Amino acid sequence: MSKQELVVLGQDGAEGCCPTLLTAPLDEGQSVELAKVFKALGDPVRLRLLSMIATRQGGEICVCDLTPAFDLSQPTISHHLKLLKQAGLIDSERRGTWVYYRLLPETTDKLAAVLTRPAPAASAEAAS
Repeated sequence: MSKQELVVLGQDGAEGCCPTLLTAPLDEGQSVELAKVFKALGDPVRLRLLSMIATRQGGEICVCDLTPAFDLSQPTISHHLKLLKQAGLIDSERRGTWVYYRLLPETTDKLAAVLTRPAPAASAEAAS
């Protein structure tokens, strides 16, 4: 049995789980993973869909409530939702005829951590 200490993620800020863009270069795997998420967010329709899902009271929204907000066909909306789901930004659940979508906050939290500027060191603050 190993006596290694377990590290609890999320207790030491962003540095505890993943480097930020400003603290360490991303490795190839991290770059590929993040690029998929940023690519999914790079389309205005998908960004708006994510916003609608994330801000919905109750934490989920039916596709029947998303489709009328766009001047796009239902298959096009479904395609955009599929890409958001593949990027790990949302999840879905079918209930009868309709599909309900909800945000996966773990992914948006990870993005926020990667994009967050590290806090200045105590000595740098004192010099300012």
